[in-house]
Amino acid sequence: MYGYTLYPESLYEAVIQWYARRHHWAMQREWMLVGPSALPALAATMQAVTNPGDGVIIQPPVYTEFAAIIQANQRRPILNPLIETDGHYTMDLAQLEHCASQGARMLLLCSPHNPVGRVWRADELHEVLRIARRHDLTVVSDDIHCDLVYSDARHTMLGSLAQAGDKIITSISPGKTFNLQGLGLSALVIPHEAQRTAVARVFASMHLDQCHPFSITAFEAAYRGGGEWLDALLAYLETTRDFVADYLRAHIPQIRLVRPQATYLLWLDCRGLGMNDAALRDFFIKQGKVGMNPGVIYGAGGSGFMRMNIGAPRQRIRAALESIKAALIG
Repeated sequence: MYGYTLYPESLYEAVIQWYARRHHWAMQREWMLVGPSALPALAATMQAVTNPGDGVIIQPPVYTEFAAIIQANQRRPILNPLIETDGHYTMDLAQLEHCASQGARMLLLCSPHNPVGRVWRADELHEVLRIARRHDLTVVSDDIHCDLVYSDARHTMLGSLAQAGDKIITSISPGKTFNLQGLGLSALVIPHEAQRTAVARVFASMHLDQCHPFSITAFEAAYRGGGEWLDALLAYLETTRDFVADYLRAHIPQIRLVRPQATYLLWLDCRGLGMNDAALRDFFIKQGKVGMNPGVIYGAGGSGFMRMNIGAPRQRIRAALESIKAALIG
């Protein structure tokens, strides 16, 4: 029977246990709102806790849909570009404070960061929280890649550092971790009661609290029984990441890997090829026969970069690199 569905308590238990076990975050049951996939939930959150015309901070180069959602909801994007130094990215915290002081109402924090692969350190996140407190800034932390962190880094959930009264909303989902994006289910963790009520009201107004029964089963099964599979996946992805780095150094030194600490996405510095962004795209697709995302679509700082997905069998990744190499040789 596939009629209307309810979220069983076992679903909440599986999520709470997963984040306690793997991320040392003791979230509470009443903080959670389960609803649609991450992007509709993000749009609903923006409608609930900001007003049309309000400024929303993003940190480019960042996931393209952040800017799209801000504009589609008649909010105003405010750019706080990351600082890149020799392939290492950091937040410009002084400029972030300036953005907050100019009336921004929300920060969309990508943690871990897509596409540059940074895992923010606890001291960086503490400073974000201090800025948010000083300027009454709501921080929406998109943590949907948080399970895909390599052994040389440790992810800290921003919500685990929050104090009572902080306006922190965390987006979580098994979608990226277990490739379940198409099932359309995620959760928001909102300790702040007034904000949680406001978001729940928007969910209800658009019936976003309804979902597919298969999604509920998959959501719970992933968090309850997926740990061993995920550990094997992470080992495989890390080996692939290191293989790509070694291959580029040995065979395509014009392309430099920005070594990611998380995600199955690689940020490739292609500026050594001496091509503009249009030429880069054409080269990889038409000559290299490899489809990748042009870095320029992610905003400021993305020009000259390409984003490569390594969530595939390693022999396919090797074939892609060999095709790129052959195209460069001509």
